[in-house]
Amino acid sequence: MCFLVFSGSAQSDENPAVWQQEFTKIGEGEYELVFKADIYKDWFIYSLYTAEGGSMPSEFEFQNAGVDYELVGETEEGKTYTKYTEVFDVDETFFKEKALFKQKIRLLRPEVNQITAILYYQICKEVCVLREEVFTFSLDGSEVVLEESSLDERSLALSGALQLELKNKGRLQQTDLVVSGGNANLWMIFGLGFLGGLIAILTPCVFPLIPLTVSFFTKHTGNRSKGIKNAILYGFFIVLIYFLLSLPFHLFDSVDSQILNTIATNIWLNLFFFVVFVFFAFSFFGYYELTLPSSWANKLDNASAKVGGGLGIFFMALTLAIVSFSCTGPILGGLLGSTTLAEGNVAINLSAGMTGFGLALALPFALFALFPAWLNSLPKSGGWMTTVKVVLGFLELALAFKFLSNADLVGNWGLLKREIFLGIWILLFILMGAYLFGVFRFPHDTPKGKISNGRKVFGVISFGFSVYLILGLVQTTPLKLLSGFPPPDFYSVMEKESDCPLGLECYKDFDTGVAAAQRENKPILLDFTGWACVNCRKMEENVWSDPRIYSLIQNDYILISLYIDDRKKLPEAEQFDFQYESGRIKAIETIGQKWGTFQTINFNSASQPYYVLLSPDLEVLNEPVQYVDVETYREWLTSGLSQYQLSMK
Repeated sequence: MCFLVFSGSAQSDENPAVWQQEFTKIGEGEYELVFKADIYKDWFIYSLYTAEGGSMPSEFEFQNAGVDYELVGETEEGKTYTKYTEVFDVDETFFKEKALFKQKIRLLRPEVNQITAILYYQICKEVCVLREEVFTFSLDGSEVVLEESSLDERSLALSGALQLELKNKGRLQQTDLVVSGGNANLWMIFGLGFLGGLIAILTPCVFPLIPLTVSFFTKHTGNRSKGIKNAILYGFFIVLIYFLLSLPFHLFDSVDSQILNTIATNIWLNLFFFVVFVFFAFSFFGYYELTLPSSWANKLDNASAKVGGGLGIFFMALTLAIVSFSCTGPILGGLLGSTTLAEGNVAINLSAGMTGFGLALALPFALFALFPAWLNSLPKSGGWMTTVKVVLGFLELALAFKFLSNADLVGNWGLLKREIFLGIWILLFILMGAYLFGVFRFPHDTPKGKISNGRKVFGVISFGFSVYLILGLVQTTPLKLLSGFPPPDFYSVMEKESDCPLGLECYKDFDTGVAAAQRENKPILLDFTGWACVNCRKMEENVWSDPRIYSLIQNDYILISLYIDDRKKLPEAEQFDFQYESGRIKAIETIGQKWGTFQTINFNSASQPYYVLLSPDLEVLNEPVQYVDVETYREWLTSGLSQYQLSMK
């Protein structure tokens, strides 16, 4: 016997999880309760069993369990996904698209025919929203009877104390500003691929082929217009070949859209990438050469001569890809590594990067065919191409340590703390600068001669970047250019004293913070956050750390940070029951429950991060914001400060 009940309405960003409940009788007095959710695109719900120390897991409260019935075994879950979160240094487990929980129960009292369970969960996209869903099962199919309850005087008083008398509350109704960087991220990956292709052109495997190939098309195809057409077709096929190389990753993605991200956070795969990238680096240093079997290139070259036409040109492009592999392979490996480190869909990122790479590689063949006179301005092949390869070797080595760092973070080995990682990078870029200034040489370098101006410029840049890293190491300068790339700030050899974001002075109780604001005559930055809120940490690390914003928060605002997921118990005298407008009563027993309810009833919001600017007498200074960029947040703080100063006149 099975009963199915639907709850909620259609999915949307406002209602990202639509729940259903059902139960099945599996024996005398035994039932299986089933909880299902359809999750809106791009949102996800954390598992009951996600790793400790990461984001807040889902949690069931089965009312009257142990009295009316007992739980049989642990709650089972449907299909989940796992992804490493660098912010918390754990593998987090979550549901996407669909969530499923199953719990078996056995009645202890035969007359019981109604079971109530409450699910507390966190559903996230750019922001995380704490929610709870109440499920009531009528085991005999009769109408569900909700018990009427009322609050005692103490609970009424404490509930009333949570309600604020806000001024200009209408400003809270404006749309929250949430920034998504998906498209920007895709263009960034395309740009990285294009840059990789431009660098590949300058290597000894590709650069000498440009005049030979262009000459073939313009002088050996009968007439110039046909030669130009064939050269452009040749360039198109180069782009197509590198795009096609990314398609197998889409096949993986169609099986499981998280498989590539899961692989990318695997300890052993990250160690494998580390070894491979070190291998690539030393090939660029000239200690050995990576090549595909020469027979492949010979067979393709013969095929292009026999077939002719468009298909023959395709085989010529494929021959180029194989012949140039010793230089392009490590660069493509770096591109693959970069896409696994970037946010978003790995397969789509890789297609964007490979297309950019192929486009950059194809451009000179098409452009020089159109303007053959430009060939005369090309620099001559020489030792400078070896220098390009060695510089790429240093960059590959730096990227290799990123993968070792990933494995270290996942395994919590403590080998590459932030300071050690930055120290290795500082050493690598100092060595690269020294190489460019001719302090030492590698096997394939030409005999020592005069250092070119180009080498000097890039040597200075390398030394400059080392200084930038040193300043970040001693925490003089935030490493904005490398945001999210080194190990997180808390993964340090030095213990942190303050548990406030970035060492700022903050208050974790609203009334205490308001008293401080009244005493110091400053506006309030009310920060609804969570210990396990990923995007809260990203805002603090990437936005609050900006010197202009840090200064505003430190000097011009009173920061009140209220942690919605704080599980510490309130003192018994401060615990109470709260009754929502629907009539449902919720026990407020923890600090997080108190501030979560406080956010909901005063600001009609349950998501984090969530920022509100208030005057000391609780006037709302401007609209709330959530996950935004540096400039938007700075303008928001400045606008709120101006509004407060105007109200003081």
